[in-house]
Amino acid sequence: MWRRVYFLLILVRVYFALSPSYLHPDENFQGPEVIAGRVFSYPVHETWEFTSANPIRSTFPLWLAYGWPMYILRWLWEGFGYEVSPSVVYWTLRILMLTLSVVMEDWAVHELVASPRARRVAVPLVASSYVTWTFQTHTFSNSLETLLVSWSLVLIQRIVDDKKRSGILASSILGAMMVVGVFNRITFPAFIVIPALNLLFHFRRKPFSFVFLAAFAFFTAFIAICVDTAFYTPGEFHFAKVFDSPIITPLNNFKYNSNPANLALHGIHPWYQHGLINLAQLLGPAFPLLFFLRRRHMSPMVISALSGTALLSLFSHQEARFLLPAVPLLLSSIRLPAPRFEKVWIAIWVIFNLAMGMLMGVYHQGGIVPVQMHIAKTDEVVSNAFWWKTYSPPIWLLNGKNENLTTIDLMGITREMMLEEVTEALPSCSKHYQPGAVRPATYLIAPRSAQLQKSYPRPDSDNEITLDEAWSYPRHLNLDDMDFEQDGVWETLGRVVGDRGLVIWRVKRKCLIEKE
Repeated sequence: MWRRVYFLLILVRVYFALSPSYLHPDENFQGPEVIAGRVFSYPVHETWEFTSANPIRSTFPLWLAYGWPMYILRWLWEGFGYEVSPSVVYWTLRILMLTLSVVMEDWAVHELVASPRARRVAVPLVASSYVTWTFQTHTFSNSLETLLVSWSLVLIQRIVDDKKRSGILASSILGAMMVVGVFNRITFPAFIVIPALNLLFHFRRKPFSFVFLAAFAFFTAFIAICVDTAFYTPGEFHFAKVFDSPIITPLNNFKYNSNPANLALHGIHPWYQHGLINLAQLLGPAFPLLFFLRRRHMSPMVISALSGTALLSLFSHQEARFLLPAVPLLLSSIRLPAPRFEKVWIAIWVIFNLAMGMLMGVYHQGGIVPVQMHIAKTDEVVSNAFWWKTYSPPIWLLNGKNENLTTIDLMGITREMMLEEVTEALPSCSKHYQPGAVRPATYLIAPRSAQLQKSYPRPDSDNEITLDEAWSYPRHLNLDDMDFEQDGVWETLGRVVGDRGLVIWRVKRKCLIEKE
């Protein structure tokens, strides 16, 4: 029975992987956008992490995760004489992350949970979590970290359990994997450092294991530093640069995040945010079950998850996605409630994950990617695209439109400031066009919940500009546009949920319309 449930849950995972929700800007700007700009020469927006004097993001794990599929796509498409569309790259990477989740994450759970009886609970629990459906199928560094943490624990377990052999192969892979984990995210050691202490007894008996682990770790670190130094060195790269002025991004990242003033720029959270709020948000009904874990159930998975959560709680900036590696580890370790409560708990678990899955996996900022792909395919000449009250749009999806189109991210500025910015970009009333000349359009992309349609409904209104709805995508929710204090709970929910969708407005000056 549980196998049939598991295969059904794989289909659910496929559905969410192929839904274009947008969970956080980092899933694009700290991953595919950077690499796509180098592989396909797409115009891209590189964030400050990659452009500062001391860059804090390593490109080494990005090349390992996203570089090779992009090169394969380019090779295949160019072989048939075509250029690769960014939409093809986007969906290929989604399918890649889905495959890694189904194969590597679930395999790790099978390895870490020794008891077949416990495995029949652990595997469906992990597979039925909305975190697995959504975050793990998106291109997050946190999603890659989840796989690296899980498989590091698998390798540690294999090394420790093998009393006869030295475990040289596993130790070598573990050494390389740990370095990749650190270069991917500096939070990686928080989940590994305490479980890795079990290796000390093994290394005492089998010192060659440590020698190979250290050798492969140093070699991988050297390659990673070479890759980053080459990436961030302007102009022609010379190998001597690695020894003269190497760029060690994890060190830069640690220095940056050790400064409380820098963390304050990204948001300050209370020390209990991870332990009481973020874990509860990720685990839902499974969170209370953590308080009933007995000491004999404190496996390396639980120790890894709880120690990682505790160590990351020492830093004042705490986002829920930082704890993604802990989710499969904890779900694989909990025990279901007593039989008389089990069915009720399972019903609550299903409802919670379906609701969060639809919210985060389908509707959350779900129109941004479809809108960019629509603009990429449209035949209309567009000069400016203003984005308001949305996450930053990934411009690498515009398929070369960037050469003539300027994307302006207005984020969450006031309506008055937004209208001022848009109006200034419009052609003046005195501008004349030659007969038959193409007039570039100006787009304003905003959630329908912003209710611009009520302020600028018709060309005969008293406003200086007019808005004409050019295209819309209905499955879009903007949770950042909620104002319960001013509008009240029901009115806010009615506006955000009732007026869901993302709209492309074609903006014109009224005087130019009158001339047409």
